[in-house]
Amino acid sequence: MKSLKNKVIWITGASSGIGEALAYELSKHQAKLVLSSRNIEVLQKVAVHCKKNGAAQVAVLDIDLSKSDTLEAKTKQALDIFGSIDILINNAGISQRSLANETAVDIVHRIMEINFFGAVNLTTHILPSMLSQGSGHIVNISSLVGKFGTPFRSSYSASKHALHGYFDSLRAELFYKNIVVTMVCPGFIKTQVSVNALDKEGNKTMEMDEAQENGMLPEVAASKIVKAIKAEKEEILVGGKEIYAVYLKRFFPGVFSKIIRKVKVR
Repeated sequence: MKSLKNKVIWITGASSGIGEALAYELSKHQAKLVLSSRNIEVLQKVAVHCKKNGAAQVAVLDIDLSKSDTLEAKTKQALDIFGSIDILINNAGISQRSLANETAVDIVHRIMEINFFGAVNLTTHILPSMLSQGSGHIVNISSLVGKFGTPFRSSYSASKHALHGYFDSLRAELFYKNIVVTMVCPGFIKTQVSVNALDKEGNKTMEMDEAQENGMLPEVAASKIVKAIKAEKEEILVGGKEIYAVYLKRFFPGVFSKIIRKVKVR
């Protein structure tokens, strides 16, 4: 396994949830961290905890993935902080809790812009520096619904499926360039993702899903994800018994189809 000591790691969506937990876990490995989200004040508080946890160095950089025309400049700023980026963790994203036929098209575009195009944009802008230094690691926080679809997640699931298609292709293209691509597929993790999820009108639901409330603790998920990063895994499923749905879909698609139409997903 590779060491993360003094590796420069850029985490988006680092102000809460899995991103925040990853920041703390990576701090224990004495990494140099660039923490990004829209909320600079919360990021600064996270940075303080990272330093206490053992991070070699910590910097914060505000970013809004929905503003695609700003991302090239933001990437340059991130690179300028420590001179390079060894690992990019595309974690920032937004979820959905609405039926497909009731969801406005502009909400679909918004979800895709943040979850898919945001990750693609940052990766595209960071790759030249990784190719130049002869190494790099792109980590994408996808979802189990990047492997299958469920009710109330049509656009969210589509954005995560798109990540797999794009980054599986990128992995094959970059294999001989010493650049690793890891796809992380969390299930139910106890974060605010359902509270912040968009309804059919684009407003936050402000409701905690029961499954989310009873999900894996983010610090446990973060520990598993960091182990996968160190081992340079291509893909990892993270969660409880819900991860077996991936195998059910793969080997018994008819059975899966009957179950998923009835399962409580919100």
